[in-house]
Amino acid sequence: MVTDMENTFVIGPISQCLPMTNLPGRGALRDEQLPIIEQAGIRVDQGKVIEVGHFDPLSAFAKANQLPLHQLERPYVALPGWVDAHTHLCFGGSRARDYALRNSGKSYLEIAKAGGGIWDTVTQTRATSKAQLTEDFINRLKRCQHLGVTTVEVKSGYGLNVEEELKLLEAIQAGAERSASKVVSSCLAAHLMPKDFLESPEAYLKMISQELFPILKSRNLADRIDAFVEESAFSAEQIRPYFAEAIKLGFDLTVHADQFTTGGSALAVEMGARSADHLEASTAKEIALLAKSNTVAVALPGASLGLGCGYTPARALLDAGAALAIASDWNPGSAPMGHLLLQAAVLGAAEKLSNAEVLAGISCRAADALGLETAGRIQAGAAADFLLFPTDDYREITYHQGQLLPDYVFIDGQAVKQPNHEL
Repeated sequence: MVTDMENTFVIGPISQCLPMTNLPGRGALRDEQLPIIEQAGIRVDQGKVIEVGHFDPLSAFAKANQLPLHQLERPYVALPGWVDAHTHLCFGGSRARDYALRNSGKSYLEIAKAGGGIWDTVTQTRATSKAQLTEDFINRLKRCQHLGVTTVEVKSGYGLNVEEELKLLEAIQAGAERSASKVVSSCLAAHLMPKDFLESPEAYLKMISQELFPILKSRNLADRIDAFVEESAFSAEQIRPYFAEAIKLGFDLTVHADQFTTGGSALAVEMGARSADHLEASTAKEIALLAKSNTVAVALPGASLGLGCGYTPARALLDAGAALAIASDWNPGSAPMGHLLLQAAVLGAAEKLSNAEVLAGISCRAADALGLETAGRIQAGAAADFLLFPTDDYREITYHQGQLLPDYVFIDGQAVKQPNHEL
């Protein structure tokens, strides 16, 4: 067993190491394209990967230079820490009532009109203190680590006014500072038209962009601006000037796109968004548009499972040449499960995705959706964020559909999870 981990060490032998490097960033992938290093070792120095290669020379180097050498006593497969590129992890309350109503036959929109849906979470989140939001967020980050997720995108969007959006983003920032997890924050103040804002959607968006955006930039509270482009939220025409203001201030863009109706993905491509997320309603037209763009398509199978609807057309997107990432959409309403590996494996079975496509979708290609050049990869110079699964065959990981979890989770070279470690 590995104990008392330092952040400078050599570890191995690892039966198979899949560094997820040198893979095409878009289009279909075959399993034969996966780089696999057998009987591998990883050398870490001050939390960074220095070298990945065969264990014997790395072991000899460690002994010659008196470096800590952690020799594994059973077979393991190493993969980069998962990157969850779309979550709503900071919220108050529960929407178990919504889930029960959906399973009884009510639609997402019917539940929203009856007082459920996103606005229900807004009400509960506004009533929750920043301190409580922070603690709950930290606990969810711990759960992510347990499941192998080391980098997490987190959205606001349950405040829907300047004060409450700031409360959420401050809670996200505070939680990130107290967690080993890497957090990318997104402002989703354009999640829904707030019921207590009595002017037009255009006036609300203008107010947010003029009053909130400058604060976010000056205090480094958000990396990206997101918007829900949908008939029940905001139109592409309403969001276009909102995004233009975000671009002026240097924010990256992402879009909740084509979940129930189309239009959002076209706006994402037009505005140069890093990603278009959801895409369950995308048709051949939207697929072709995304395939010709630099916008990453992000599938959210957790929302499909939670809502009981069809999946993102992942196979068609890949075959058209699009970049495809897979994220959990962990949120209190449509995707409460939050188990990225399980969801990715299920999507793979439903959409006939290769192991290479699934694993890339939650590692290197997910990192691309967030603009992170070295995350989701085990390579020299990258943070030492990697997982050790108790198996000698990487195919077992998706085969068990989320039931085979990593024994070890490393973030910046520190073991945040080890065997028999309790959450």
